[in-house]
Amino acid sequence: MSILVNENTKLVVQGITGKEGAFHTKQMISYGTRIVAGVTPGKGGEKDENNIPIYNMIEDAKKETGANTSVVFVPPTFAADACLECIDAGLDLIICITEGIPTMDMIPVKDALEHSNTCMIGPNCPGIITPGVAKIGIMPGFIHKPYGNVGVISRSGTLTYETVHQLSRADMGQTTCIGIGGDPIIGTTFIDLLSLFNDDPETEGVVMIGEIGGTAEEEAADWMKENNFSKPVVAFIAGQTAPSGRRMGHAGAIISGGKGTAADKIQSLRSAGIKVCDSPAEIGSTMKRLLNKYITV
Repeated sequence: MSILVNENTKLVVQGITGKEGAFHTKQMISYGTRIVAGVTPGKGGEKDENNIPIYNMIEDAKKETGANTSVVFVPPTFAADACLECIDAGLDLIICITEGIPTMDMIPVKDALEHSNTCMIGPNCPGIITPGVAKIGIMPGFIHKPYGNVGVISRSGTLTYETVHQLSRADMGQTTCIGIGGDPIIGTTFIDLLSLFNDDPETEGVVMIGEIGGTAEEEAADWMKENNFSKPVVAFIAGQTAPSGRRMGHAGAIISGGKGTAADKIQSLRSAGIKVCDSPAEIGSTMKRLLNKYITV
């Protein structure tokens, strides 16, 4: 099984005629993703180079094609409105790839999500992939191994790829891999996805990649402790040598007010019984050992 993305996913690409949207549409189609529509205002009635119909609005695309998921390749100035349009149309899932969306623009999006049944991944994320079924985003599909038992949740795009590569080389396939994004305001949190993985019978272990800034990892640790999360979790926290107050890559990766340090996060995770790796090179082998122990017992 998988979470959020499966064989029933019908994808619409917002910004399908832009440079990034067009490039990644072709890559997603090559992987086998079911793309049913594109949206570019003013180009409704046309088709893209892959013969995908283009609509002016998400509502029209959903009505005509049954689309239930959108991926957003819209420039930062308009990306929040693109997400709101998806929420208004009642889509099940939004994957917002766009980087550089003003934080203030995301506040009404977050509020709208909380009053809807729509789930959003991102913004500023690589996307989501259920290996062998559907790839929605910009991740390299070939490093993923299908029909596995490990779920991956990450705030870091490149560390997601490194983690997946290690798992695949160790013959551990993945159920679903999600990059949740590195901005201060995002749609889906570690806790949201841990809950879904906990309910997925085929996910037997989870890798969680965090980074400095915010309190998402500490909150996830508290949640796992309180809810007796039953599956082995391997974690790594990026940015352990970052100086306080300095932005390191992601907009959300800022240590301020003595909070959000790597040490705080590592301590919280370990206190919840989570195995935290000192180096990203240890993630795959650590998960292999934990799963072997878990399955044997």
